[in-house]
Amino acid sequence: MTRITILAGGVGGAKFTRGARALSAEHRLEITVVANTGDDLWLAGLRVCPDLDSIMYSLGEANDLERGWGRAGETERVSAELSAYGVGWPWFTLGDLDLGTHIARTSLLRDGHSLTEVTRRLSARWDLGVRLLPVTDNEVETHVQFAGPDGIIETVHFEEWWVKHRARVPALRILQSGVEKSHISQETATAIAEADIVMFAPSNPVVSIGTMLSLPGMRAALTATSAPIVGLSPIIGGAPVRGMADACLAAIGVETLAEAVGLHYGPRSAGGLLDGWLVDESDAAVVERLNAAGIEARAVPLWMTDDPASAEIARAALDLAVARR
Repeated sequence: MTRITILAGGVGGAKFTRGARALSAEHRLEITVVANTGDDLWLAGLRVCPDLDSIMYSLGEANDLERGWGRAGETERVSAELSAYGVGWPWFTLGDLDLGTHIARTSLLRDGHSLTEVTRRLSARWDLGVRLLPVTDNEVETHVQFAGPDGIIETVHFEEWWVKHRARVPALRILQSGVEKSHISQETATAIAEADIVMFAPSNPVVSIGTMLSLPGMRAALTATSAPIVGLSPIIGGAPVRGMADACLAAIGVETLAEAVGLHYGPRSAGGLLDGWLVDESDAAVVERLNAAGIEARAVPLWMTDDPASAEIARAALDLAVARR
């Protein structure tokens, strides 16, 4: 049995994990997904965990394939009522089925269960085929600072900047509120320590993977593991695969290039995190430079257009990791 631990954001992480899961029987894989919790928030009295839920719904075959997020067959009557009462964010609509998840999660949290235990209990409803973990049991929320129309610096939750403003307002800083009082969970630390292979899904390198890396204990766990660490570029041909990762990268001074993101993570041989890095075939010209920098790179098709394509991408990541063991 080969134990794989995947660090993942929401939609992109879910697609990649579906591909890896498709290889489980053939390669005897035991997969643990450690999900970003920086997007989590309290809304209308409920604890909402967007990335955990995107992965759970997708692996549970309950996600909305048309929108790419949320539950299939949703209605939004409750959100309409909340808006009528002036509660919540009218631009951040929660579906009725989705609200059932948030209500259940909040109830369990208020009963004293950790987010790890709550996630285990919620996931038990679905046949995920993997173990799903939140990266931490602590509340660490990603916030964004930007200059408002009057020049005054505003600080808002990441989801407000991302959904309401569509990341069109340039971010001055991206912050992890509460990170100094947090730590990765023991389950996350163990999943990394006991892994045969660690993978960075093609998720946002700043607010998904980056948020997880900011948590005390994460870099130490990755540095200490004997498993090879292989990442997949979320940038293809100088543009994000999904979302507005370019706006996030600009905030930390990293170019929107597959090579730049790989070098941002850095070669493990020089104190960085990566042993291997997959780029899209359209970025094949950067492979030689990445290899020279100490990161073994390969160019393969990286568009996750459907489950078979995602499985082939996961296979390429697995092959690269095995070569680095």
